[in-house]
Amino acid sequence: MIIRCNSSGPLYPLRLLAAQAFAASSSATALWHHRLGHPGREVLAKVAPVIPFCNKEPSTICHACQLGRHTRLPFQSSSSRATSIFDLVHCDLWTSPVPSVFGYKYYLLVLDDYCHYLWTFPLRQKSNTFATLENFFAHVRTQFGVVIKAVPCDNSHEFDNLSMRMFLLTHGVHLRMSCPYTSPQNGKAERIIHTINNAARSLLF
Repeated sequence: MIIRCNSSGPLYPLRLLAAQAFAASSSATALWHHRLGHPGREVLAKVAPVIPFCNKEPSTICHACQLGRHTRLPFQSSSSRATSIFDLVHCDLWTSPVPSVFGYKYYLLVLDDYCHYLWTFPLRQKSNTFATLENFFAHVRTQFGVVIKAVPCDNSHEFDNLSMRMFLLTHGVHLRMSCPYTSPQNGKAERIIHTINNAARSLLF
């Protein structure tokens, strides 16, 4: 037996007079980090003065703490690419931090997976997304002589609605929607958007 105490409600107060009883043959900081339930640096710094031979922070990075604080597993990097132009077209809609002088508050990005060519369409309202994509499909069909085969996008209402689904269905286009709150599934469009946002902010400065 190391220590004995009575509970005070849901807590068990430990008398610091018996702190020496906690010291085992090895009092490394990492060992105490494990014994105390993997606390953070702030908590470990507070209890370190009363624990013999314990430093304020662990000397190594705790692998269990890194995994325990993750909300989801990381996505594996993908090197796949479409085999021809317009086989796979990524779409995403973003809100501009500052409306333009012409009243454009949103912008639609269309990225070809094969050549990574990017089209940017400024929009005044989100409801203009369907008409813009409809015109883009016609532009690809007449100017390039090909048809778009698949459209990966997020599950926002601008893409997941009856008009959009019926349009894609009648043109034989496969709609690939990412899972909710899982933006890395539409990673190529997300990375392009962040690059454009960084460039725009730099130009504004």
